Amino acid sequence: MKLPTHVKIVDVGPRDGLQNEKQPVPADVKIGLVHRLQDAGLREIEVTSFVSPKWVPQMADNAEVMHGITRKAGVRYSVLTPNMKGFEAAIAAPREEWPDEIVVFGAASEAFSQKNINCSIAESIERFAPVVAAARDKGIYVRGAMSCTVGCPYEGEIAPEAVGRLAKLMKDIGVQHVGVADTIGVGTPVKVQRAIEATLAHYGIDDVSGHYHDTYGQALGNTLASLEMGVWQYDTSSAGLGGCPYAKGATGNVATEDVVYMLQGMGIETGIDLDKLIDAGVYISQALGREPNSRASKAIRTKRAG
Repeated sequence: MKLPTHVKIVDVGPRDGLQNEKQPVPADVKIGLVHRLQDAGLREIEVTSFVSPKWVPQMADNAEVMHGITRKAGVRYSVLTPNMKGFEAAIAAPREEWPDEIVVFGAASEAFSQKNINCSIAESIERFAPVVAAARDKGIYVRGAMSCTVGCPYEGEIAPEAVGRLAKLMKDIGVQHVGVADTIGVGTPVKVQRAIEATLAHYGIDDVSGHYHDTYGQALGNTLASLEMGVWQYDTSSAGLGGCPYAKGATGNVATEDVVYMLQGMGIETGIDLDKLIDAGVYISQALGREPNSRASKAIRTKRAG
């Protein structure tokens, strides 16, 4: 078993974590979270989403947030752009405010695609193709998020073949990196490994990441199972923020704090300061009026208080 010596973490808290919050989160609070995450050593941060405010009102301040960030050298700032309109909005600002990376997303489940973005998988790929081409033409890196790779709230279990099909479609339109996402958190280690195997038929190990939700408490186990396959890049969310608006009962992404604690305990390098990371999670949780959804955070803060 050859584990990676270092792991790259993309904190998706500011975007994926906050997008479904019912209470409006002020732009300066979102900016404050990004600043705290980069100060904690995060080198990859998913900042916001250029989607219609009608669908995701929480992200209506996308341009304001991108404008307000004090960028740090060596940090890659990504945004979600589901269509050309979103991409054009993301690059309407001066060049220094452009994202370094854009994210497009497709589902391995036909029913989820219809419910989530009102079109078939094939249509969604057709919609993304010009976005991918335009981004790459401007030197912006393109990541693809593959949702529902192990289970779907409408279709149930998802076959690895469906994941492979989606990975190939993404590869064909020029997506440079794909994330294998267990959107509703139903995955278990062997199922996640099968989804990754299907993806590795089309992408190299350096171009694949894991994105696991913790609905059934399986996210850390799924991360470990992926590490054992050599996967060294993961999406996680500060304070375990997030969920999925189209998946009833789906809880947040796995907490960045819990993943970093596990990796540090395994001797795997992340470049992240766990104490500062915990403080970032406390900051955003206080702004939302609740406790961080991270076991490591709670344990370490209890120890600090003692």
